[in-house]
Amino acid sequence: MAGNIVIDTERCKGCGLCVMVCPKKCIAISEESNKNGYFPAQKTDGDCIGCAHCAIICPEGIIQVYRDEM
Repeated sequence: MAGNIVIDTERCKGCGLCVMVCPKKCIAISEESNKNGYFPAQKTDGDCIGCAHCAIICPEGIIQVYRDEM
């Protein structure tokens, strides 16, 4: 099963919890800040499996995970 991550980067505070829990390393902290001055999490080219660990741990509740049915 494949997944897709959507992160609201303008609301992200860059805490990095999602980066730490992603088993496939599909999320990284951006090198560019958002409008609030935070360096947000962003999706990488990793192989997301749709586990939703990132969405569950996000204290801001700004990550959505979609699973593609095969």
